Amino acid sequence: MMSDAAAPEVSPVSEGRCLLRLYVAGVSPRSAAAIQAVQHFCEVQLAGRYKLEVIDVHQQPALARSERIVATPTLVKYAPPPVRRLVGAFYSNPRKLLALGCVPIEE
Repeated sequence: MMSDAAAPEVSPVSEGRCLLRLYVAGVSPRSAAAIQAVQHFCEVQLAGRYKLEVIDVHQQPALARSERIVATPTLVKYAPPPVRRLVGAFYSNPRKLLALGCVPIEE
């Protein structure tokens, strides 16, 4: 069973905000591309309505294990519910980030 202790707390102050964690593996071009893409997406689509934490799995392996991170990059959206994960090269297609459910998909 997965422990909720590692997941960020959702407080009344954070309601209406998108709480995200991006797990990367060290300083690499792939990690840098993922960080840049997620930050850009958040600034454009969620300006002022998000909190993003970047976690290096090499520096915080226990946290990565407790969250069951098996591949990087992995982006986890904790709020608003439900929790969703994107794994792999999602940063190569920013439209994939819409699958997080933080912003309505316009048709």
